[in-house]
Amino acid sequence: MDFEKRARKLVSQMTLMEKMSQLRFDAPAIERLGVPAYTWWNEALHGVARAGTATVFPQAIGLAAAFDEENLHAVAEIISEEGRAKYNAYKKFGDTGIYQGLTFWSPNINLFRDPRWGRGHETYGEDPFLTARLGTAFVRGIQGDGAYRKADATLKHYAVHSGPEALRHVFDARVSKQDLYETYLAAFRYCIEHAKPSAVMGAYNRTNGEVCCGSKTLLQDILREEFGFDGYVVSDCGAICDFHETHRVTRDMASSAALAVNNGCQLNCGRAYHALQVAYQRGDVSEETITEAVVLLFTARFRLGMFDQTDFDTIPYEKLNAPEHRAFNLQTARETIVLLKNDGILPLKKGVRAAVIGPNADNETALLGNYNGIPDIYSTPLRGIQEKAEVLYAPGCRLHLADDRDMGFADRDALVAAKNADVVILCMGLDGTLEGEQGDGYNSDCSGDKPDLRLPEAQRLFCEKIFALDKPIVFVNISGSAIDLRDAHRRCNAVVQCFYPGARGGEALADVLFGDVSPSGRLPVTFYNDAGDLPPFTDYAMENRTYRFFEGDVLYPFGFGLGYNEIAYENIRCEAANGAYTVYADVLNRGETPQRQVTQLYASFTDSRTRTPKKQLCAIDSTVLGPGERKTVVMLPERFWLSAVLEDGSRVTPDGEIRFTIYTGSQELPV
Repeated sequence: MDFEKRARKLVSQMTLMEKMSQLRFDAPAIERLGVPAYTWWNEALHGVARAGTATVFPQAIGLAAAFDEENLHAVAEIISEEGRAKYNAYKKFGDTGIYQGLTFWSPNINLFRDPRWGRGHETYGEDPFLTARLGTAFVRGIQGDGAYRKADATLKHYAVHSGPEALRHVFDARVSKQDLYETYLAAFRYCIEHAKPSAVMGAYNRTNGEVCCGSKTLLQDILREEFGFDGYVVSDCGAICDFHETHRVTRDMASSAALAVNNGCQLNCGRAYHALQVAYQRGDVSEETITEAVVLLFTARFRLGMFDQTDFDTIPYEKLNAPEHRAFNLQTARETIVLLKNDGILPLKKGVRAAVIGPNADNETALLGNYNGIPDIYSTPLRGIQEKAEVLYAPGCRLHLADDRDMGFADRDALVAAKNADVVILCMGLDGTLEGEQGDGYNSDCSGDKPDLRLPEAQRLFCEKIFALDKPIVFVNISGSAIDLRDAHRRCNAVVQCFYPGARGGEALADVLFGDVSPSGRLPVTFYNDAGDLPPFTDYAMENRTYRFFEGDVLYPFGFGLGYNEIAYENIRCEAANGAYTVYADVLNRGETPQRQVTQLYASFTDSRTRTPKKQLCAIDSTVLGPGERKTVVMLPERFWLSAVLEDGSRVTPDGEIRFTIYTGSQELPV
């Protein structure tokens, strides 16, 4: 099982040109050595992606809203099982191609520092602790804990990557060492130390002047020497060509390739490493450096069992969207839904006549987010609600285009439906055509980012007409990011945030709306009032950003979320011993239905030497309570999250008092 030793023996038999060819994401076969071709580019953000049918779980931001590490670990185990099933089937055709392998370029553990960032819904939100813990759970679930890796997980995008999308190929993210270590690198370090991910993907941007995929500071000094990372580094796709084409820190492709591989980027997604031969002939890169890079990559391939027979080889194709996977997907989707307002209208009574209207009522795309697979069975809000009630349906308006010529009838149709219903379920928001990644062919004006936090104009105009009817309204916002919901909060009876909920999202939403399940999701991002309350999008300093540093008023705070049951916290206490803390709380469900209750523990501390966050999430607990049931929750905050970060980036024990607060999702309780 000495995978590195086996890799070195194999690599020692390769010619220099053969070794260079293996540093490309589309590595060709070396037939004389029995090495099959392999494409390293594979996606699995919330299900095996871009490879046909698979279980499509809620988007990453929705998975984060569950605040449930155990659930996410189980999600990742299913993803890797389905990935193996596909890989086993594809191998029978011979070489595997793109999106048919086992090296998954997930999870995305960048911090969602600004709600305008289009790719923010790929992340676990704005908090480094939540991101670190969920990222760790995901990596462990993907990779497994046996001698062989079930699949490889890749932390991305390293580092300080979080928009704007239009500038990612040219932008230099300038950050202080304090912000770098306290916020942007915290989850990377934690995941590396606690989950040992196989790979890290470098980002497109520069950080403090150095290109991320060729940065000695990031890749050598910090990643390997400080954090102890011993896996392989892959570039983001085309990022190394950006060195000379857009960042202009090198003169040509060969010098870009040399800079990257010399500083520790072993695998190139793109075409830059085709120029390694020129770089070698110039003397810019040594054969030893190339050899060590190839050894890392083949150590990974051996560890995945690609040259052996393993138990994973017997996972059948029937595991794709298996019944037990579908059932777990529904359970997961229920946990991601966040109730933001309820004047008592929810849960709805069975048999009610509901007008289900809005552009996201029957929009399959809004279920999927991005980097997604294809569901064989899916449920939109309309389809889910139709199983519970008499429904009058009309889209009412388009997602973002206002065109009176062809939408006037639909507009009136929705108004008629609303007038003839007992309750209006208004399904608005965004989908992957309005927020996402640059270059995916949508939202070209903003390259995937949002210009502000408002709903598109077509939806705002339509909502005004529905609000004016003075009917009971449940406002369902489907989006991957924070939206300005002030009007909905003021004028609707209930507001529900449904992050891109996956293939069974409509059923899950209906289960919540009609009381089969009490909502339990919590916001992994702050819902601000207006983007104007924030610093410029291009400012990477953390001042006045996220709940940890924001100074203004917000509509819905980070961690907020309501349920249908009254939950009481009693006998809250803290024990301290040898610098460690244990917080206890007795949690009682006074309601008449089961309730999954998320308990959040925050620490506030001061240090005379430095600025500290206003508060920092440091422990979470997810507990299911039956009607009338009481449980004792025990939370053990780790020292890492109770440390102050100095201006030089070092973590120290705070010299001031540490205070703990429990947040129930709606109420703060002192410890």
